[in-house]
Amino acid sequence: MIRWEARGREVVAGLVPRVMGIINVTPDSFSDGGRTSRPEHAVEQGSLFEREGADLLDVGGESSRPGSEPVSLVEELRRVLPVVERLVERVRVPISVDTTKSEVARQAVRAGASIINDITALSSDRRLLDVVVESGAGIVLMHMQGVPRTMQHAPHYEDVVGEILRYLEGRIAWAESMGVERFRIAIDPGIGFGKTLEHNLTILRNLERFATLGCALLVGTSRKGMLGTLTGRPVQERVSASVTSSLAAAVAGANVLRVHDVGPLVDAIKVWSAVRGWDEVSYS
Repeated sequence: MIRWEARGREVVAGLVPRVMGIINVTPDSFSDGGRTSRPEHAVEQGSLFEREGADLLDVGGESSRPGSEPVSLVEELRRVLPVVERLVERVRVPISVDTTKSEVARQAVRAGASIINDITALSSDRRLLDVVVESGAGIVLMHMQGVPRTMQHAPHYEDVVGEILRYLEGRIAWAESMGVERFRIAIDPGIGFGKTLEHNLTILRNLERFATLGCALLVGTSRKGMLGTLTGRPVQERVSASVTSSLAAAVAGANVLRVHDVGPLVDAIKVWSAVRGWDEVSYS
């Protein structure tokens, strides 16, 4: 049975997938155009997500959309920290911080965050590992080919699933060797991060192979470009496609689904869980 723990708190257990609500505190998010870039709006969004049934919240202050540029440490802290501090006081679900910077992670954990979601899988800032080890935080290790600014410039793989599997297996082994227990690690194959449409579809068709790594599996397809290509719909009209692709990922073995539209996916999971006979599991 796969489990994922963060700072002594059980995040994943049992068969029912967890829903991670995305809170972008950036002015240039591909999904919402900066609607939650003000701290008070982001906190209200997080509170709404919890009421809709989100199991955890992921706060990010640096856009990783294709073509995006990095932001400074000072700016990312200015965006993220007030939101984490206020959310910890407002919601009961675990808070994740989506960052590649150790100092952002350190201050967010100090403020009450319990998960670090790193799109570089602890490869860009060596000190980020120290934060994970010292705090007992959960960690998401994601695969990305290239960097956000250039990652969609003709990505290429000989064996997309095999290469991502080997990469994540190596990052898990390294993190364990440095003192991070496997039950604190979640993996993310990185849908849309240096992948073509066919790469993304191949990954989704083979998600069960990632379960062999023995870590919680996080998948994020929500509102992404692949869904626009498949449906012809703009970002704001991809709710049905997001729910469908997320549910398909859950059926294939995903334990955590990272989404912008929490309520519709929570409803879909309730219905699907009842049909499948999955038992609901509450946080300890």
